[in-house]
Amino acid sequence: MDTTLQAEKRDGRGKNEARRLRASGRIPAVLYGAEKNKAVEIAVDPKILSRILHSESGVNTLIGLQLDGSASRVMVKEYQVDPIDHKLLHADFYLVAMDKMLTVTVPIVLKGEARGVKQQGGIVDFVHREIEVEVLPGDIPENITLDISELMLNQGIRVRDLQTEGAKWKPLSEPDMMIVHVVALKVEEEAPAAEAAAAVAPVAPAEPEVIKKGKTEKEEEK
Repeated sequence: MDTTLQAEKRDGRGKNEARRLRASGRIPAVLYGAEKNKAVEIAVDPKILSRILHSESGVNTLIGLQLDGSASRVMVKEYQVDPIDHKLLHADFYLVAMDKMLTVTVPIVLKGEARGVKQQGGIVDFVHREIEVEVLPGDIPENITLDISELMLNQGIRVRDLQTEGAKWKPLSEPDMMIVHVVALKVEEEAPAAEAAAAVAPVAPAEPEVIKKGKTEKEEEK
């Protein structure tokens, strides 16, 4: 996904400036790499950015940032959300060179129903749902699809098993890292007689749990 985001430079910093921006429908942000050894303070529309982050490509979205009448390709480095209402509070972007490889995290999507589940009563254990890959910005996949239809009990797919022929990305995660496998369904053993007897013995009522809530310090707004 490639989309556009409008931005404007901002002069002020600190909490008051951040509140003013949010009241006007924007949030503070920082752009890295646009100026040598200097971060550029900008403001962006949180609604548009939120739609980008919730798209299929998410943080791997290649964004055309419109700033001072010119466009540059950027990606989201990190972002902050309010812990209560989950609204965006701040975002960091970095400039992307289209001819330089990036390291990004890509989600894994499973396809099909494993034979080890249908025929042998196993269950699918989806161990790692994303992997790190090296790829050019314009070739970042939204996801990597794995067909698990032929997996039998105790069989799995590791990073080294991924089909990369013809792919424009190269896996960087450990080759032995298990992504998904079919395992036997565990059955809990019956409790020993002593434990069973103890389980039916009278038990004193438990004391109410007291949950202490301390003050939570918010991160200093940029």
